[in-house]
Amino acid sequence: MVFPQTEIGADPVVIRAYAAAVEELGFQHILAYDHVVGADPEVYPGWSGPYDIDTTFHEPFVLYGFLAAITSLEMVTGVIIAPQRQTALLAKQAAEVDILTGGKFRLGVGLGWNHVEYEALDKDFSNRGRRMSEQIELLRLLWTQRSVTFAGRFETVTGAGLAPLPVQRPIPIWIGASTVPALKRAGRLADGWFPQLPPGERFTEALAVVHESARAAGRDPAAIGIEGRVGLSKGAEAAAKGVSDWRLAGATHVSVNTMGFGATGVDAHIAALAEVAHLIGLPRNPVS
Repeated sequence: MVFPQTEIGADPVVIRAYAAAVEELGFQHILAYDHVVGADPEVYPGWSGPYDIDTTFHEPFVLYGFLAAITSLEMVTGVIIAPQRQTALLAKQAAEVDILTGGKFRLGVGLGWNHVEYEALDKDFSNRGRRMSEQIELLRLLWTQRSVTFAGRFETVTGAGLAPLPVQRPIPIWIGASTVPALKRAGRLADGWFPQLPPGERFTEALAVVHESARAAGRDPAAIGIEGRVGLSKGAEAAAKGVSDWRLAGATHVSVNTMGFGATGVDAHIAALAEVAHLIGLPRNPVS
């Protein structure tokens, strides 16, 4: 399920109850979006981004450190905006979450769209695609080698390493992609892909780009995971059908997003997930 960042509020008791409830319902992983700061529309007239300064976002790595202590859910970032973060620190934070979850972590990364955020974090917005490709290479080195020396175009590490190393060596990296360059990057580099469109003709065309890029890089396209996403704007039955559609389209994972359909309070989010879980026959986990 998708952690309802923008609607769950900031009460840790509520977050704890929510995570326990969705695990009991039988969901296997939790996926969180990433935004560090929001833009003030009064400073940026005509602001059209989906989020702004008043939209709540919990920091995924800190959130997952908290949730790792109270659930056995797999933790997934969907996605961390990698090029606006320091790569070595990103590697360290991801390794810590992997350790705390016992190796149940996937690092989803993407380029992002918010230039205001990049400025606030002192990172270049214009070359973020090229930098992320290099980041992925360095992340995998830092997760698998005791001592790393790396001299790239954008990244430099000289005789340094993480301790402790993660459980997974390397941690799976998934990429959120919709544009052709990003789709090619996913095929060339990623362990999995987060499509930004539903099953259908456009999805099939995008998947072909991913697979063609994988083959060109000497990789097996079938080894690249796919995580679809369904929402509740058309109700639980439509969401359940969406899960089935993703299964037929070849998805290895599906997440259910309860934000944006009018849920008021955490109980409404849990109730919506319970209805979807029932419709798709998700086996419940026993309460510990």
